[in-house]
Amino acid sequence: MPGLQIGIDLGTTSILVYVRGKGVVLHEASVAALDAKTGDVLALGNRVYQMVGRNPDSLRVVHPMRDGVISDFSVIHAMIAYYIKRICGNRMFKPSVMICMPASVTGLERSAILELAIAAGAGRACLVEEPLAAALGAGMNIAYRGGQMIVDIGGGTTDVAVLTMGTMALSRSAKVAGNALSAAIQRYLRRERNVMVGDLTAEEIKRKVGCARLRSTELAIYTRGQSYITRLPTRLEVSSTESFLAMRERLDDIIDVIHRVLEETPPEMAGDIADQGVVLTGGGALLRDLDALLQERTQLRVRVAKDPVNCVALGLGVMMESQNILEENSYFYRTDDDIGEYARNRNL
Repeated sequence: MPGLQIGIDLGTTSILVYVRGKGVVLHEASVAALDAKTGDVLALGNRVYQMVGRNPDSLRVVHPMRDGVISDFSVIHAMIAYYIKRICGNRMFKPSVMICMPASVTGLERSAILELAIAAGAGRACLVEEPLAAALGAGMNIAYRGGQMIVDIGGGTTDVAVLTMGTMALSRSAKVAGNALSAAIQRYLRRERNVMVGDLTAEEIKRKVGCARLRSTELAIYTRGQSYITRLPTRLEVSSTESFLAMRERLDDIIDVIHRVLEETPPEMAGDIADQGVVLTGGGALLRDLDALLQERTQLRVRVAKDPVNCVALGLGVMMESQNILEENSYFYRTDDDIGEYARNRNL
C-alpha cells in the first residue's frame, strides 16, 4: 500500500505506534528479552514486561532507552523493524516513518536514529521533538501568536517548552520523570523500612497511592518485598504520605526545570503564559495532585491534557496531516541517500 505513514513515540518506558487513518494501533512496553549467551532478541514489548525482575539466567531483560536516550541501538533497531513489519506485513512499498524523541537529543543522535529507522525498513524517516507533538496531541492551538507552555513528563525525561506561532521558541529537557519517581520510592523503602522492592512494585505503588502533595485522606496499599536485613520475603503497607515523602525531592527537580524555562522566557510571552496557563502531558501527568502542586509553585493555571499518555502519538498523527507544521519547524522526511548530506550539514 503506497503512502503508508507510521508515527512512533519512542519512549523510555513504552512505545506507541500511530498509523495514519487508523490512530494509535500499538502500545508496547519498551523492553526486550535477549538470549544471555548470544545476545539475540527473543521477545519484545508487553510479553517481556512481566519478566522484569523475574527472568531466568538464560534470559537478559533490557531497557534499550535510558533517560530518553538510546542505550542499545541493536535492540531499538529490532524493535522498529518488528513493529514496521507487524503493521506493513509483506507490502511491497516501504512506509514513511516519523519518530518522536526528547528535545535534548544531539545532532549525532538525530543522524543515528534516522539511519536506524531506514535500516529497520522505513522508506523515508523524519525525526521530531516531543514537546511540539505533545502540544498538538493535547489539542493546543500552536498557531496562537502568543506564548504557550507545555510540560511533557514521560518515563525518562521531562520536556518543558514554550510555543509560539506554530514553533518552539525555547525548550529544556531534564532526565527526571516517571522512572526517577519510582526509583525514589525504592530508595525510601530501603532506607526507612529496610525493605527492597522491584521496579514493577515501585511503579504499582506510585500509580495506586503516589501523590504530589500531602493528602487529608490517606491512601494505602499492601505489597510485597524483600527484607534488606534478613533477605526474606515480607509484606508491608505503603501509604500516600510515604510516597510523597519519597518523591518530593524529584518533584522539586521537575519544578526547577519549569522555573528555569519561565525565567528564560521573554516578558511578552511570559505574560501570554500567565493568561493561557500550562498544559501537562505524558504518563507522569497522571500522578495524583501534580497539577495542583505545579499551580501552587508556579502561580499559573495548570491543566492535564484529556489523554496525556497518548498525546505524543496523537500529535504525530496531526503532523502527518499538516505539511506546514513540518516545514515550519524544519522537519523533513529523509531517505537513505539524504542522511549523509544531513549529517554533513550538521557538522557531524
